[in-house]
Amino acid sequence: VTSLDGATAVGGRSGPLGGEPDRAVFRAVRAIADVVLVAAGTARTERYGPVRLSEPAATARAEAGRPSGPPRLAVVSGSLDLDLSRAAEGPVRPLVLTTEDADPTRRAALEELAEVRAHGRGRVDLAAALADLRADGVGVVVCEGGPSLNASLVEADLVDEWCLTLAPTVVGGDSRRVVHGAPELGDAGQPLELVSLLEEDGVLLGRWVRRR
Repeated sequence: VTSLDGATAVGGRSGPLGGEPDRAVFRAVRAIADVVLVAAGTARTERYGPVRLSEPAATARAEAGRPSGPPRLAVVSGSLDLDLSRAAEGPVRPLVLTTEDADPTRRAALEELAEVRAHGRGRVDLAAALADLRADGVGVVVCEGGPSLNASLVEADLVDEWCLTLAPTVVGGDSRRVVHGAPELGDAGQPLELVSLLEEDGVLLGRWVRRR
């Protein structure tokens, strides 16, 4: 979600921006996911717990042929500075994606609550991490940010779709853009095709697909 002036957060959190239309899309997208991917900083700021689905969302998920349980939460963290006590309360064990040279003491502590997988050194190799998930049969990974994780995925050309909400407000401040920290991608960037655009109460809800 972003404001008209490009902000992705108000007071450090994205929740206030999109209102109920954005929350409805958020729930619908989660309902089709196998894995919900999020950066450690976003998980801390937004106070992530386990991924839960409403009864209507669970019904829609079953009708679409998705697994009956909720999506699995996967947190990306190189430092492993995480508190997963809330996330571990759900029925699905969370997953942590980290580096091969991550702190072994922190890793051992997190393994009490979550499955920890290591890919890459220095920074998480997201291409390898997603390939590993595909090998497990994971089909749909929904990334919920934040902007730096979005940038890493864009830089590696790993994003197939964008669901973006444009909130009809200007908030000022110095909030990051939706993609923060990726190198410039040239004049053409990464072209996408608009496949859906909805409006409710002035909020625009778009979906774009990357044609490869």
